[in-house]
Amino acid sequence: MTGLKYLFVFPKTTQLNKGIKQEELAEALGVSRQTTGSLENGRYNPSIILAFKIAGYFNITIEEVFIYEEENDDKN
Repeated sequence: MTGLKYLFVFPKTTQLNKGIKQEELAEALGVSRQTTGSLENGRYNPSIILAFKIAGYFNITIEEVFIYEEENDDKN
């Protein structure tokens, strides 16, 4: 069986280019600094609401914060 797998990709280069600190980003998104760190390191996938906030903050589309991969569940 084949399906889609959604992977969150934190826009690190955008953050670094803007010189934004984790604390600033956390405050703007309404989350803790630990949450932004976990997002950046791939330990946490955001809710769809948080993903939209991130996209809006960086002025990018929601599609730019997710990678869609085909997932093959065949056990053969």
